[in-house]
Amino acid sequence: MNKRQSPKSSTRQRARATKAAPDFDPGVSKAIQPLIMQLLKALGEDPKRVGLEKTPERVAQALAFLTKGYNQDIRKIINGALFPLEYDEMVIVRDIDFYSLCEHHLLPFFGKCHIGYIPGKQVVGLSKLPRIVEVLSRRIQVQERLTVEIAETLKTALKPLGVGVVIEAQHLCMMMRGVEKQNAIAVTSHMLGGFRRQQQTREEFLKLIGRSV
Repeated sequence: MNKRQSPKSSTRQRARATKAAPDFDPGVSKAIQPLIMQLLKALGEDPKRVGLEKTPERVAQALAFLTKGYNQDIRKIINGALFPLEYDEMVIVRDIDFYSLCEHHLLPFFGKCHIGYIPGKQVVGLSKLPRIVEVLSRRIQVQERLTVEIAETLKTALKPLGVGVVIEAQHLCMMMRGVEKQNAIAVTSHMLGGFRRQQQTREEFLKLIGRSV
């Protein structure tokens, strides 16, 4: 007879499973650690002093996590969630939070992504739109390319009548260094199909995501 697991036993099993499957590539983390030690030394620090002893490991794990999108296949994420449906109105998911690393300084940029599309003959599960943003943003990026990649991914996967993507982001490379403008927000967009050709469609999308037209 099987014994019912106690709550404590279930908690321990979940903890072991989490520890066994970290949300980053351990190989990448291991390769980065000695480089972080060299970096600390070059900056005039002692990586072995109290407070920095585990910093190379922590930074390496963080970088591996922040770039985990390189090891994820968007096609596998999308293909299991495509559904045939005759629907010719706009589908929008707005205010998708994202975080990425700028390829110029390896500093974070972050903000909101808004996605809209007009289905052709199929739709994608709504949760997959934030997943697409997550995978593509967890790579070393520039905002302009990220915007295009999201739109082109949906175009290829869905063959929709139109796609619109708008990203609003703050960049720490502008906030912490350089011009040091803490309130500057960069806005990029990429419109395809009906969103590009038809002004009325584009204006409706921008209005629905709260952007002035």
